Amino acid sequence: RSNFVYRIKDTNTFVSLGLKDQHDVTPIHVDVNIVHNDVLDLDAFKAWRPEYADAEFILEDGKYVCGWAVEKMSKSMYNVVNPDYIVETYGADTLRTYVMFMGDYGSAAPWSDESLKGCKRFLERVAGFTEMATAKKEDPQLETKLHKTIRKVSDDIDNMKFNTAIAALMALTNDFYKAGAVTKEDVLIFIKLLSPFAPHLTEEMWEELGMNPDGKTFCTLSAWPQYDESKTVDSTIRMGVQVNGKLRGTIEIPADASREEALTAAKQDENVAKYLAMGNLVKEIYVPGKILNFVVK
Repeated sequence: RSNFVYRIKDTNTFVSLGLKDQHDVTPIHVDVNIVHNDVLDLDAFKAWRPEYADAEFILEDGKYVCGWAVEKMSKSMYNVVNPDYIVETYGADTLRTYVMFMGDYGSAAPWSDESLKGCKRFLERVAGFTEMATAKKEDPQLETKLHKTIRKVSDDIDNMKFNTAIAALMALTNDFYKAGAVTKEDVLIFIKLLSPFAPHLTEEMWEELGMNPDGKTFCTLSAWPQYDESKTVDSTIRMGVQVNGKLRGTIEIPADASREEALTAAKQDENVAKYLAMGNLVKEIYVPGKILNFVVK
């Protein structure tokens, strides 16, 4: 992603994006490292190159808004992001995680400050797991999700699909917070899975959880988590229930529930029962794990 400033012809005055159409301007690439959320740092711009030391600006709402375009990173376009600035502002783990999350490994992807900040928020949420490691008993549904994630992250790392591995960890993070409390073992497994992407944070959490009492027992040297294939199968599933093709309710049933058990559970749903009472039930359509539809006339 590149940024532009707009120089009024034959002057050293620059006009903000929203006002550029009122002047005869020339767009000029500007160093993206002095632009934050498309707003130009005026002092940094003046110091950027000698010819801009006495630059003047026509602002909108008290700020200079730059134009932007998605372009391949190039020094000539001044859109090469300075990693030192990113590390200083967001941390090395955020930069490392974002670079591997921004797209398929080896493929070009546009830089996004918002996505970078999203990775920062993700890691901040993970840091809170040490306070959540209070559960004494494993939640069966969470255990299934955990083992699915171990399999997913392991396979994706082997295939260099780092972005989808991180996406799976983000999804599991949401599951942890929904649970409210998780076991210490769950957190330790999560830390190991995240370690290749955010080694500094995970080592700190590892030590905080008492796993490095001698200062030599590091997370990065611990055994990689192994998944149990039998625990990657959901014990229960959620299905939408339709009446005449329109969603009227949702049920949770055992994954191996019979047709009769699924239909009975659906009919006991209060909202579904209301619509079934509006006519005569003429047909029941059930495809395990996919479709449950009642036809009423």
